[in-house]
Amino acid sequence: MPDIVDVAVGSDSFKTLVAAVVAANLVDTLKSPGPFTVFAPTDDAFAKLPPGTIHTLLQNIPQLTRILTFHVASGKYMKADLEKMGVVTSIEGSPIPIDCSDGFEVKNATVLQGDIEVDNGVIHVIDTVILMG
Repeated sequence: MPDIVDVAVGSDSFKTLVAAVVAANLVDTLKSPGPFTVFAPTDDAFAKLPPGTIHTLLQNIPQLTRILTFHVASGKYMKADLEKMGVVTSIEGSPIPIDCSDGFEVKNATVLQGDIEVDNGVIHVIDTVILMG
C-alpha cells in the first residue's frame, strides 16, 4: 500500500502541497511508519490564499513548517473517530476542531474526500488551507 507521500505525489491535485512538503523537509517524516492523519489541502485550496502567500511561505521555512504540521495529527483517525472526538491535536501542537454535524469539516475547511487509507495512516482531502489561531 502506498504511503502519504506516494499518494500525494501520484495525484494531480496536490502539486503545491508536495512542493511545500519538500521545501519544509517533511518528506522523511511523512514517509515514516506514523501513523498519521493528514488533512491535505488541494491545489485549489492553496490557490484561495492571498496572492504571494505561497511564495512568501517558501521563503520562510519555519512558518511553512508550522502551517504544514498543523495539517497533520499523530495517529490514524477515520471520520468516525474524529466525529466522536470533536477535536484532534496537530503535531504542531494546536487543536483542530472537527464538525460532522452537517457534512465533515475541520476548522474552516470542508473535507472533499475522507478516509483515504494509506500504509502509514489516513488522508482527508480538504478544500481550504487551515490556519492556526
